[in-house]
Amino acid sequence: MAATATTPSWQPQEQGFKEICALLEQQISHSSSADKSQIWNQIQQYSNLPDFNNYLVFIFTRAQGISVEVRQAAGLYLKNNMKNVYNLMQPEYQQYVKSELLPCLGAADKHIRSTTGTIISVVVQTGGISRWPELLQALVTCLDSTDLNHMEGAMDALSKICEDVPQILDSDVPGLAERPINIFLPRLFRFFQSPHATLRKLSLGSVNQYIMLMPSALYLSMDQYLQGLFILANDPTAEVRKLVCAAFVQLIEVRPSVLEPHLRNVIEYMLQVNKDPDEEVALESCEFWSAYCDAQMPPENLREFLPRLIPILLSNMAYADDDESLIEAEEEGSQPDRDQDLKPRFHVSRFHGSDEVEDDAKLSTVGDDGWKEREAAVLALGAIGEGCINGLYPHLPEIVAFLIPLLDDKFPLIRSISCWTVSRFSKFIIQGIGHAKGYEQFDNVLMGLLRRILDDNKRVQEAACSAFATLEEEAAEELSPRLEIILKHLMVAFGKYQRRNLRIVYDAVGTLAEAVGGELNQPVYLDILMPPLIEKWQQLSNSDKDLFPLLECFTSIAHALGTGFTPFAEPVFRSFLGVACDFICHPVTARVKCVVLFQANPAAAGAQYDKEFIVCSLDLLSGLAEGLGSGVESLVSQCSLRDLLLHCCTDDAPDVRQSAFALLGDLARETFHNLILLNACLNVNWVCVVHLHPRLSEILELAAKQLEISKVHAAISVANNACWAIGELAVKVRQEISPFVLSVISCLVPILQHAEGLNKSLIENSAITLGRLAWVCPDLVSPHMEHFMQPWCTALSMIRDDVEKEDAFRGLCAMVKANPSGALSSLVYMCKAIASWHEIRSEDLHNEVCQVLHGYKQMLRNGAWDQCMSALEPPIKEKLSKYQAVPQAFKVSFDGVSYQKCTVKWLSAFGNA
Repeated sequence: MAATATTPSWQPQEQGFKEICALLEQQISHSSSADKSQIWNQIQQYSNLPDFNNYLVFIFTRAQGISVEVRQAAGLYLKNNMKNVYNLMQPEYQQYVKSELLPCLGAADKHIRSTTGTIISVVVQTGGISRWPELLQALVTCLDSTDLNHMEGAMDALSKICEDVPQILDSDVPGLAERPINIFLPRLFRFFQSPHATLRKLSLGSVNQYIMLMPSALYLSMDQYLQGLFILANDPTAEVRKLVCAAFVQLIEVRPSVLEPHLRNVIEYMLQVNKDPDEEVALESCEFWSAYCDAQMPPENLREFLPRLIPILLSNMAYADDDESLIEAEEEGSQPDRDQDLKPRFHVSRFHGSDEVEDDAKLSTVGDDGWKEREAAVLALGAIGEGCINGLYPHLPEIVAFLIPLLDDKFPLIRSISCWTVSRFSKFIIQGIGHAKGYEQFDNVLMGLLRRILDDNKRVQEAACSAFATLEEEAAEELSPRLEIILKHLMVAFGKYQRRNLRIVYDAVGTLAEAVGGELNQPVYLDILMPPLIEKWQQLSNSDKDLFPLLECFTSIAHALGTGFTPFAEPVFRSFLGVACDFICHPVTARVKCVVLFQANPAAAGAQYDKEFIVCSLDLLSGLAEGLGSGVESLVSQCSLRDLLLHCCTDDAPDVRQSAFALLGDLARETFHNLILLNACLNVNWVCVVHLHPRLSEILELAAKQLEISKVHAAISVANNACWAIGELAVKVRQEISPFVLSVISCLVPILQHAEGLNKSLIENSAITLGRLAWVCPDLVSPHMEHFMQPWCTALSMIRDDVEKEDAFRGLCAMVKANPSGALSSLVYMCKAIASWHEIRSEDLHNEVCQVLHGYKQMLRNGAWDQCMSALEPPIKEKLSKYQAVPQAFKVSFDGVSYQKCTVKWLSAFGNA
């Protein structure tokens, strides 16, 4: 089939030509009974021939007696091939394809012209423009032609190049005295005044592609460009007017200064096209106002136009009579959701770290005929609720009072938008609770939203639940007196809602639990809340993704109830174990084999291995551990979690590893919290020995590997949780972590030394974990402290006061006692870290810090200590003064230290600094 490639003009073989044409015809035929996949495979076989693309371009450009549809199909195949294999083609075949395409720029059929432009753009993207000088000349020749087909063909190709690779025309081309953009820009401007709408549209669209890049050629021609925009502003073609609007929007975003002399005219034009009969033009023009505000243009330039702008915007906000949303808004709550109604939902892995007159006129509209305007006015109030809060504040009592009756309006869309708008003023509503009228208004809003939660309309249900969740976050414990009635309404919604809105109820319940916390832990409330939740759980299959929001809801409840969740923990835990094929509580070795089988061959395993179920399962366990504290021990003891954790810590999916290390840390922190004193006495960590000890070294090794710098950048959230878990385990297993201390330290130090651009939580956890390792193994860590004291102390000074910071400073004190000279060169940084405390609540730690400072004061003689203090800012020295007094029992010196050598060493370090 292959033709001779050495001849100046390649020619196809007749048989190959006919076979490919026949395959293309069958491929695009709707009436053909041939197997499309078989045809596709045959075409792919032909594509292995070196001159296959020559056949395609020949059929596309020259085939006589072949339909346009077949020729176009050949062209589209050619386009796709050029993306993948152009640079692998023989140079003579590349040249053949390019030479055949150029004459088709002026083809009589517009489909052929358009496909030609598409292929040319792909070739330019792949091979560049410098190796195709004939193209530039052909485009210029066609653009300067008087033949419409040639002008449109060239303009179509050029517009696609400008859209796909605009920068390529603004680059130097060997052999050209100027850049291509300088050649084409005057011609594009000339087409602004063409009598042909297609040329006006394509030329304007092409120039618009360069606004963001703003090449010097366009910047120097800005006056001509603006003049062209004003000429096209009232173009009879809607697509051109839309492009004019887009140009003004981009210009005010990128170069607002060029519009300033013409700003009044531009604003007047935008006001005009905001009312354009073409909806797409009107919509594009609306972008101008937000772009104007984002560009931080002087607000006074816009203020005088507001009386005209606001009514236009409000009228555009009202629903049109034929809007599909009007039909959707009438959907009753009893009608089951279709699968396509359910938006995809993804679980997020657990992470440890740190003018109104116009509105009044609309609102006062009465009667059924004016409901769309009233809805638009309520929407507008909500939209300006944050940005204009200062101006609205004096009127908020009246505004909220006006909105409350609208919650019960006859029209569903008014009820739903009123829910949203009321929620925008939640902060103000809660602030007013302190006085009688304010509390009454809060209660009216609360009861109004609860009524709407039980609305029969799906859209109103959704809006009411979302609004109530917003109110919950602001109100927090203020909801406590109304907890019973709130829970009763939410539980009725459980039995009433369809799948989509049920997910929002879960979120509302979870938010409620987080808002009121322990107030929920009363029998009367739990009897209302828990049975329907557990019943709903039991109704769901283990493969149902509706489990995710329900699991998250349970996690929030467990955290809020704490030990009060214990009566429900076992049935919830048991039900949960059925998720993902008894992922937790079956003999874990069997479960791990099942998971491995899933990964190797999902079909053979008989089920789909879904990472999201595993992530959500791990996170629920973390929530239970955090909520139940040591009470989770009775649940953990019934299943061998260590094997599960070990497997999940090696999973390919970062989300699974992230949640696994979070669970590991939560188990270490919460399960052992109440056993620390007992374990200290007996020198035994019961829970750790029983459950984690057999695989502890493997788990710690896996956690340490996550801190390697390459893995940190690849999955920073995994590294963060692994780092935190190592620290939590260190303070529980103490000396048992010693085999891993140096490997972990070697990973933590680079993180602290190169903190720029890394996650703040990772930096904090790295500093805390390093301190905890130093606390439990000071003899191992202290010899290396000179290498990390400065970045470590800098990180410690940024951490807020809490128990974890206390642990880190215990490590600091332990290291200094073991190797006091190791901190000398960083003594100023250490003092700043100590001064970062607002208050050290632990008396023992406070005394240890005092002892450390006292030791250095005794060590640094001959004025060296005073010189160190002089390097500190006055506020820091004032804070350090709290640690000057050392109880007699704690007055000890750093034994075995040469005062003279340490003084000389510190002075040397200070001089270098």
